[in-house]
Amino acid sequence: MTDTLTTPNALTRLGWTDTGADARHRADTTTLARVVVHHGTVCDVLRPETDGTLTAHTAPITPALPVTPVAGDWVELGADGRIHAVAPRRAVLTRSGVGHGRQTLAANIDTVLVVVPLVGGLNAAMVERLSVMAWDSGAQPVLVLTKSDTTDDAGAADTETAELLSPGVPVIPVSVLTGDGLNTLRPHLGPGTTAVMLGPSGAGKTSLLNALEGTTEAVAAVGRSGGRHTTTTRRLHLLTSGGVLLDIPGIRSLEVAAGPEAVDDVFTDIAALAAHCRYGDCGHDGDGGCAVTEAARTGALSPDRLATWRKLQGEIAYRRRREDPAEMADIRRQWKAVSKQARRNGRR
Repeated sequence: MTDTLTTPNALTRLGWTDTGADARHRADTTTLARVVVHHGTVCDVLRPETDGTLTAHTAPITPALPVTPVAGDWVELGADGRIHAVAPRRAVLTRSGVGHGRQTLAANIDTVLVVVPLVGGLNAAMVERLSVMAWDSGAQPVLVLTKSDTTDDAGAADTETAELLSPGVPVIPVSVLTGDGLNTLRPHLGPGTTAVMLGPSGAGKTSLLNALEGTTEAVAAVGRSGGRHTTTTRRLHLLTSGGVLLDIPGIRSLEVAAGPEAVDDVFTDIAALAAHCRYGDCGHDGDGGCAVTEAARTGALSPDRLATWRKLQGEIAYRRRREDPAEMADIRRQWKAVSKQARRNGRR
């Protein structure tokens, strides 16, 4: 199935950057296309043509393809219209998978819009966790505080708090009802930029897209138990600002699969304090000479922020062990030894 629209500089319109993996893997002998959404054995793609048009095409995936295409991927189409290869990705957004490893949500992105609602107050832990996921992607995070109209000051106080929670990240309070903040957000979605929205169900991501573009994507009502999934597939939108926006389903589980470097990018205050700990491998869990726990004791560091940091570090360590067969086997041997000793003690 195909459909065609006309656009100047079709590759750039799709988010081509001519840098990094994009530049290295452009080939005159193949047909490049960008994945809009993955449907099992096929992908909906947009394919640039030599006359400047973009053709929408449903492309079957070649069996045994080593990488499963996701929204934002650049793929090579063969003469048969099938996807024969997926170009190496320059920046990817991932989360913890249902099984082992990570699940890739979006590929080849420049900006991650971390969308957090202000209804009921700013959720600090959500800001910190989603910011870690965003930094880990290799793209630039932008924190978007939606539903600012539900606050008394249009989100001003929450913006100050969010800037402390995620240092170095632009924070933009927005309201789709009043239009506040939309013009501040649009420059982050300029020509050639690929952005993705990351946030929980009910955060207002689809409503934000509608407000930015004047579109009528379906919006689900939010119940007492939280948000409902409106976006059930990962989609690619060509924005009137010239950018590309990947709209992915809301995150239900906030288990982080990021690396420690991404955590340090968000928790710069803890990283700075850690430099003054007595021991270089300090775990910040009550060891003597720990500058981090001392700061939390005196109030110089928020105890809640330290608690979130510890939870994130624990999740990262657990996932690393789970993905390392040798380390997991060693842990099982240790538990068996402990269990055997406990049974012996119980028989005495």
